[in-house]
Amino acid sequence: MQVALDDYVWAAGVATDLVNTAPEVWHGEDKLPDLASLVAFAELHSIPVNTRPSGLRAVRRLRGTVRDLIDHPAQARLVTGATALTSSIGDVTLDTSSSSSRWAVSLRPGSTVADALSLICGVGILGVVQSLGSARFRACGAPTCQGAFIDTTRPGRRRYCMPGLCGNRVNVANHRARKASAAASGLHNA
Repeated sequence: MQVALDDYVWAAGVATDLVNTAPEVWHGEDKLPDLASLVAFAELHSIPVNTRPSGLRAVRRLRGTVRDLIDHPAQARLVTGATALTSSIGDVTLDTSSSSSRWAVSLRPGSTVADALSLICGVGILGVVQSLGSARFRACGAPTCQGAFIDTTRPGRRRYCMPGLCGNRVNVANHRARKASAAASGLHNA
């Protein structure tokens, strides 16, 4: 597997998805409870699967490390932490297999899914810090969510870790509050 250094948007998305599998995001339910769920997560993100029983523990530790980096986004800390995630896992190469050359990191043979995820998360964090800045590492804006994310949108105004879930919940709550307020004011006007 290769991770192109300029493909940080995809890599940051994988990092966001990984940290948001944690129990604190899902009110106690871990979205990576077993090896089968880890395999499904890896396959969903087109990550080669080489799991060992210890792989799940390694991925959960990685999830905590990446979450800690997102929660404390000082630029120097992000660079140091992401560099540590990528330093011993792969080899930097110039990929000339397509029409345009690009720098990539190739996983070493025998790498685990935890190694692949570590490399991907590190590349995503480094790319976002370099291209977009450390202000793009945020906590979810939904009042009942403990999720976090890396905002790679062009305008940089993303507010929710999972816009389709958290954003929708906030919109529904706001709609219900407006509806209740309108009903209450209608009773007072009658």
